[in-house]
Amino acid sequence: MSPRQAVHIRAQRTASDVAFGVLAILALAGLLAGVPYALARFLGSPIPDGGFSLSMLTEEVGLSTVLDMLSILVWLAWLQLVACVLVELWAGIRRVGVPARVPFARGPQALAHRLVTAALLLFTATAVVAPVVSTLAAPQAPQHTVSDVREKAPAPEKEVLAPVKKTKKVYVVQPPEGRHHESLWEIAEKCLGEGRRYREIYHLNEHREQPDGSRLKMADLIRPGWVLDMPDDAVNVHVVPIDEDRPATLHDHPGKPSELDGRTHYDQVDGGRATTPDGGHDEQAGRPADPEMTQDIREHVRDVQRGHRQAPESPVADIAAAWPDFLAAASLAAAGLLAALGSRRRTQLWNRAFGRRLPHPEGDAALAEMALLLGADLHGSRLLDVGLRHLSQALAAQGRTPPTVFAAFLARTHLDLWIHPADRDAPAPWAAVDGGRIWRLTAADGHRLPDLPDVLAPYPGLVSLGTSEAGRVLVDLEAAHGLINLRGRPHVVAAALAALAVELATNRWSDHMRLVLVGFGAELSLIAPDRISVFPTLAEALPELEARTDDVRRALAASGLDSVLTGRCRGVYGEAWMPVYLLSATPPAPDEAARLADLARTGTRLSSGYLVAGDDVPGSSWAWELSPDGRAEVRALGLEVRGQLLPEQQYAQVIELFRSAGRDEVVMDDPEPSGPAAAQLHPGFRPAVEVRVLGSVEVLAPRPLEEERLALCAELVAYLATHPGGVHPRVLAGALWPRGVEASVRDAAVERTRQWLGADSGGRPNLYADEDGRLHLGPEVRVDWLAFRELMRLAKTEPAREAEHLTRALDLVRGPLLNGRPPGRYLWLAGDGLVYEASARVSDAARRLSRLRLEAGDAWGAMTAAQAGLRLSEEDEGLWRELLRAAHATGDGATLQNWVTTLRRRAASSPYQGRLVPETEALIEELLPAPVRAAG
Repeated sequence: MSPRQAVHIRAQRTASDVAFGVLAILALAGLLAGVPYALARFLGSPIPDGGFSLSMLTEEVGLSTVLDMLSILVWLAWLQLVACVLVELWAGIRRVGVPARVPFARGPQALAHRLVTAALLLFTATAVVAPVVSTLAAPQAPQHTVSDVREKAPAPEKEVLAPVKKTKKVYVVQPPEGRHHESLWEIAEKCLGEGRRYREIYHLNEHREQPDGSRLKMADLIRPGWVLDMPDDAVNVHVVPIDEDRPATLHDHPGKPSELDGRTHYDQVDGGRATTPDGGHDEQAGRPADPEMTQDIREHVRDVQRGHRQAPESPVADIAAAWPDFLAAASLAAAGLLAALGSRRRTQLWNRAFGRRLPHPEGDAALAEMALLLGADLHGSRLLDVGLRHLSQALAAQGRTPPTVFAAFLARTHLDLWIHPADRDAPAPWAAVDGGRIWRLTAADGHRLPDLPDVLAPYPGLVSLGTSEAGRVLVDLEAAHGLINLRGRPHVVAAALAALAVELATNRWSDHMRLVLVGFGAELSLIAPDRISVFPTLAEALPELEARTDDVRRALAASGLDSVLTGRCRGVYGEAWMPVYLLSATPPAPDEAARLADLARTGTRLSSGYLVAGDDVPGSSWAWELSPDGRAEVRALGLEVRGQLLPEQQYAQVIELFRSAGRDEVVMDDPEPSGPAAAQLHPGFRPAVEVRVLGSVEVLAPRPLEEERLALCAELVAYLATHPGGVHPRVLAGALWPRGVEASVRDAAVERTRQWLGADSGGRPNLYADEDGRLHLGPEVRVDWLAFRELMRLAKTEPAREAEHLTRALDLVRGPLLNGRPPGRYLWLAGDGLVYEASARVSDAARRLSRLRLEAGDAWGAMTAAQAGLRLSEEDEGLWRELLRAAHATGDGATLQNWVTTLRRRAASSPYQGRLVPETEALIEELLPAPVRAAG
């Protein structure tokens, strides 16, 4: 192979540089000298004869006055341009780096910058003045992908490992576009997210020889073809071996920088989610976790929960390697799991005892919930549910049968149904596309549709096959009209079956589904006990399936309908069309295969589907092929995507999450005395910073902060505010960036937040680090949650003023804890007891105050107390019962009737149970008997 040839850049000035420089000097001379000469000659002096006087304001406005005003405006514009030229010349000649900005002169200063830059090219070998304004498009986030599942194998004997080559990040300065040259400021803004960090690039490259033989000596003068070393957190750069020289780098990477340019290779795990300089994340899933790496992360999560032992420094890829990426990538399954988990926790609230809180997940369970919160596609799940039900309703109104849908495609912008045969007449708001082979519903139209819980779901068998670059592909198990044979390596097949079972058991676009699992999934009864039946063998499952098929055939004959789709659409014999799906991890014996084939080979659509693992299962209509690297293919439909998988370890994390939700309640200790919070309750206290978390997140700081930085910095402050014992930076990084972050990005976020919070009255920073390196908020930072806890302590220790302290505490509550938090942030709440403690303490305070006021004969005050608690803990029916008792005590029947109606309406629209607790129903019957409710 021939050696690489370095690309040399000539150091001398080109003819175009000279020509542009001469023209720039002439233009500057004309603007600075010619313009004022022309103005003075043709418009005269801007100062009127006799000077300015107040009498001019009362004189009649004539043509001469208008011309004088225009003359003044033109002179002012010229003076502004002169100021811009002087600022640019000062920055270029005095080498101060970034020039100052002239107020209200964006356009003139940009013009002055270009002219001065071109002029300087005549006097320096390399001259580039930092641009004043740079508008950069944000780098496009890579698609969220699912990697291969690693097959379990016996541990190999130790081998001698090849050393891992170290790498560095570099940026190749690009040639000018027109007359626009790149600068260190622009590169820092593009690659580091902050132009003021240009000095870091300068110091990394100062006096280092470049491919053209020259060296960087001035921060504001760089030249195309230079190769600049970049900080570790840079993006939009090339990653090259650390010992590669600059000419070789220029040869390999002469074009625009891109970390995925096809010639850049990483020596790290293809896993993690790249972290952007502002603390955001690039949407890209990685490889499944190494067992050892997963154990490290499990320990790290536990450390974050305990808040004492610190995790070791580790690169982004190492932290990200243990992230449950397959679980986060299963967006529809994640949405269903979160709904099921919410239902479980709401049920626990029914029986929560005073002074106790719900248990919070720990370890693997907490990690699983973080992944669910990050990956769940709640909007897509609702679009599928509501869109399909509205389609069924619209077709029923027209007397039509829904078409056969063999697959669906869900993207952020729309939902497509791939139908057969083609039909150009799609009911609004659906639209026919591609000659009627596709029916499309846009996300905007779908999200405006109301829920239709009384309309049967027409396509409950739609389940995720996997994802492509553009979105998610689903197939309809019922459309096969026969067996679906799932083929592949055993561990990949097991991961696919687990993902299918979880999504089918929890999705919202099906009604009263029965899921028959054979040879796996006994633990899933924890998640959806009303949907799942588990059998060890096919022989034991077949009688139930055969009985169900007979029931559907009898219902079709009795109703005179030709398809279950027609029955679901028209809503007749509703229970007969409820689906039953078989997922079998056990290959069938010959006689079982024959019985299955008889069940599935109907020639028409029944409310059933059969997915059976094994090699060449007889009688199969479709083959669902899984490759070793996790790709899924159904050749009969022409589909090939990255398969949706849930490997054994991540499946176990989901099960552990639901097990943790069933643990006993936790007794809450009395709040400990808090020195700063106690002092802050004094009427004369004036906080330097105020942090509010009992409602929407609010940080009232003395200094401004850029809008794009606000979400991250506010979360950082909220985390410190709710962990007053101090937080080590490594624990903070694990909480705010659960998939990993580089230390430089973490430290930059902390420093930015420190500057935002400013200093207290004594000049001490409101965010500081103690001797052990733990981060704290200062004593003049008031946190509403800590004040609430202190008031609860005072209510306990000062019985005579209990009602007063409880009232002050509840006045701090504005809404749900950390309400309105951005998606993908505050994931640390999943493994933190804060949510459960805050809900329980606020509820207990409201219930206690309501009872005290009822005992004092203040029924309306008791209602106010209960309502204050419901602002944060709206799912706690114990509080609702206190509110109903207080409403009854007012003696106003209309008020009580109104609250009963409100409570029933809320329960009916709840995404969890849709009904009231029996104890609440009994109380309503006692306070508002049926005849009274009917009369009301």
